[in-house]
Amino acid sequence: MPRKLPVDWVERYIAREFKVVALRECPVPKDLRLCDTPSDAVEYWRLNVVTNPYYNSECECLVVLILNSRRHIKGHQLVTIGTMDTILSHPREIFRAAIVASAAAIVLMHNHPSGDPRPSEADIKITRELARAGELLRIEVLDHVIVGQATPQRPKDYTSLFELGYFVGIGSHACPPLKKSKREQASILRRSNRLTKRHKQHDHREAP
Repeated sequence: MPRKLPVDWVERYIAREFKVVALRECPVPKDLRLCDTPSDAVEYWRLNVVTNPYYNSECECLVVLILNSRRHIKGHQLVTIGTMDTILSHPREIFRAAIVASAAAIVLMHNHPSGDPRPSEADIKITRELARAGELLRIEVLDHVIVGQATPQRPKDYTSLFELGYFVGIGSHACPPLKKSKREQASILRRSNRLTKRHKQHDHREAP
């Protein structure tokens, strides 16, 4: 702060103390406390997300399930409500509640008002971006589940991007990793070459 305070210093230099408040209690059956499959996440969605007074089935709603290290559900957050076919999201908002709640992992979920749960290119892109962000925060993104409607041709009313193989997710180590772009591959190759060159120079200096 400056030595001589201006007249309006209170308005200019004021800070706020924040606190996190739980909105409501969401009792769940004992068999649903463990969320290690996409179907468990969808069942939790039906019990607790659809009943939220702010939920709008005519718009895309993005929800984050917050899990502990045992994959038990600690709670959820309705992050944002979009339009009929679009939703805006940012890692800042998606991981905020997970960080505050000391989450070990999260499950992303949103609905498609059209009823078709197949992922769009935008869904796939944001999933990969959030998975990378979770790696940096050490908060694992287990899955991204899209909820729609079942039909005779499509018995499931949801789609799991983990099951489709887009990123490493719930309880699997055999799923292919995130694909790196050509730019990322070139950067990794350059770093590898630099390290190899340094080791060779070091070995050459130490040689008798």
